Amino acid sequence: MLCGRWRRCRRPPEEPPVAAQVAAPVALPSPPTPSDGGTKRPGLRALKKMGLTEDEDVRAMLRGSRLRKIRSRTWHKERLYRLQEDGLSVWFQRRIPRAPSQHIFFVQHIEAVREGHQSEGLRRFGGAFAPARCLTIAFKGRRKNLDLAAPTAEEAQRWVRGLTKLRARLDAMSQRERLDHWIHSYLHRADSNQDSKMSFKEIKSLLRMVNVDMNDMYAYLLFKECDHSNNDRLEGAEIEEFLRRLLKRPELEEIFHQYSGEDRVLSAPELLEFLEDQGEEGATLARAQQLIQTYELNETAKQHELMTLDGFMMYLLSPEGAALDTTHTCVFQDMNQPLAHYFISSSHNTYLTDSQIGGPSSTEAYIRAFAQGCRCVELDCWEGPGGEPVIYHGHTLTSKILFRDVVQAVRDHAFTLSPYPVILSLENHCGLEQQAAMARHLRTILGDMLVTQALDSPNPEELPSPEQLKGRVLVKGKKLPAARSEDGRALSDREEEEEDDDEEEEEEAEAAAQRRLAKQISPELSALVVYCHATRLRTLHPAPDVLQPCQVSSLSERKAKKLIREAGNSFVRHNARQLTRVYPLGLRMNSANYSPQEMWNSGCQLVALNFQTPGYEMDLNAGRFLVNGQCGYVLKPACLRQPDSTFDPEYPGPPRTTLSIQVLTAQQLPKLNAEKPHSIVDPLVRVEIHGVPADCARQETDYVLNNGFNPHWGQTLQFQLRAPELALVRFVVEDYDATSPNDFVGQFTLPLSSLKQGYRHIHLLSKDGASLSPATLFIQIRIQRP
Repeated sequence: MLCGRWRRCRRPPEEPPVAAQVAAPVALPSPPTPSDGGTKRPGLRALKKMGLTEDEDVRAMLRGSRLRKIRSRTWHKERLYRLQEDGLSVWFQRRIPRAPSQHIFFVQHIEAVREGHQSEGLRRFGGAFAPARCLTIAFKGRRKNLDLAAPTAEEAQRWVRGLTKLRARLDAMSQRERLDHWIHSYLHRADSNQDSKMSFKEIKSLLRMVNVDMNDMYAYLLFKECDHSNNDRLEGAEIEEFLRRLLKRPELEEIFHQYSGEDRVLSAPELLEFLEDQGEEGATLARAQQLIQTYELNETAKQHELMTLDGFMMYLLSPEGAALDTTHTCVFQDMNQPLAHYFISSSHNTYLTDSQIGGPSSTEAYIRAFAQGCRCVELDCWEGPGGEPVIYHGHTLTSKILFRDVVQAVRDHAFTLSPYPVILSLENHCGLEQQAAMARHLRTILGDMLVTQALDSPNPEELPSPEQLKGRVLVKGKKLPAARSEDGRALSDREEEEEDDDEEEEEEAEAAAQRRLAKQISPELSALVVYCHATRLRTLHPAPDVLQPCQVSSLSERKAKKLIREAGNSFVRHNARQLTRVYPLGLRMNSANYSPQEMWNSGCQLVALNFQTPGYEMDLNAGRFLVNGQCGYVLKPACLRQPDSTFDPEYPGPPRTTLSIQVLTAQQLPKLNAEKPHSIVDPLVRVEIHGVPADCARQETDYVLNNGFNPHWGQTLQFQLRAPELALVRFVVEDYDATSPNDFVGQFTLPLSSLKQGYRHIHLLSKDGASLSPATLFIQIRIQRP
């Protein structure tokens, strides 16, 4: 935490000449020169920066290709696709011309590039084209896949390799490189006659493009100050100077100068002082020296272990300078505890890509869920033609997909990003014959991935751990009753009608249910249900001798909320031993979501959401599972893992933590309406706390008029927290509107326990979770604990 005391660590007198050498700002890369493509193609400077101008695959993409877009068996349309010179976007032809922004897609929005017939669309409709000529571009969020066929296999390979290289280079770029790339791509667009010179009119166009509504007099004054040739055109070093002035960060300069003193460079001891005041764990002189070697741009400064303002900015814009603790981005938690001790990323109606009334079903929805770290997916199984079970939302107009195709998608994609176990939640509406077919497909397609018998365990009273089940698939579903009556009944994965409390009627119903289920459940499918027996939650106070850790209850959001209100602590204790799945009410016809935080507060592990529906609920889910390597498993706080816990989310006790967030500035916020050059955002920042009910709060700053490029607030928001170990912090930027609801600009959500103190950048995400780079918030965080 910064404390306002500045210890001076002076260097020997002979060093100032070195400091003078490096204190001058490191130059931004120059504007395009003839060697970069001359005045004809200045945009190639961006690709040169990425080191890809000579790459044959990228050069072929710049020339463009006529590829066939495949949408159905009969819809195969040839379209021109061409990489833009910024290296960040691909332009494509449309039959009906639309707004310019509707003719491009961005490389950073690509989730995956697949070769051959590796998508549902190409498997169904691409039979006329050899697999070697085909590729699929899968996007983040809700955008449909782009299934393409090239004229030749070599051309298809060029696009696969080229896009892969561009994505890899983009991922490897520092935030400063992204910013430089971003501003120069706008510079290229604003240079209307592509002469590598900028008139004042073109400068004004550039400012509007980057979300700045600058006063004409001030803009012209800045323009003339940089126009050293006095010809009403900026070129070369003049453009460089203009951009440097535009990108100045006065708030960072102020912090830097507080520590660097008069010589305007940081020594390693001075940087260490900054790190200590930040509250950085493991801050040592060696660590400060390492940061200088990593982020300093000036070689002379590096040699003398000095950091310039540019190096300082590079550090604060890097992942190490972000709000998210970088040590939490890998798997850092104990993965050897029982499954019931983890929050598990879970999807509801996974097969849907839209609403649950008439939306399409697709295996691609499962692939996208796995790409978002989901570890529990739902399969809504119904009788299909030809003895083949299908998956769809029963009794609706949603389309149908084959059960076996979904199982193949599980086999091929479930463990691409996370090695930890996947749970298949079966909602089974099939007869015995097709249940047997389901069991056959699971065994033959998944093979050794499928758990078919209990593991050897020293403690059979507990579920196995994620570590023990690495690479394995569990089936959650009905289980044939044992020869003797059990306490729990195997039922559907759906909540059924409330039971009669009369004990005698209950016993009779139990016996009848067991006889009925013996006829309804296929022995083949029952045998695959090992650790996740679907049962009705009958009591929250089971006797020790009937404790069944393998039983899983499924509750509607309404039933779960009722239990939390009426029996909060008992529900917490139940969830310390057994898995509970919560799903949205069936009345949510548009596949809307509920807040998952309430369910996590009581220790529910499988809080199932509609992954296809963006919104704050999915932001919370992404934030909860952002940490621990995004592996889909997050260890619950200790108060939710203890079988004798006294924790009740409705009565969490007095405040234990104070969170203070000073919202300082934002940088390069996205333009919401790219087609309206004079449309500039009026941003405000809201900070939300999602946790136990007593902790839930939201506060926001004032709005800044007409400035999405570098707005300044300097406002402090403060929160009192009673259960900080459960809290999520959501940062939201909106475009203020006095007459209608504010427009969403970007957000970022993370656990409070992973939030670092000090001066930090927040890297904003879109509604679909895609990066909005280089858009950031700059904040100062203080966390006070007793």
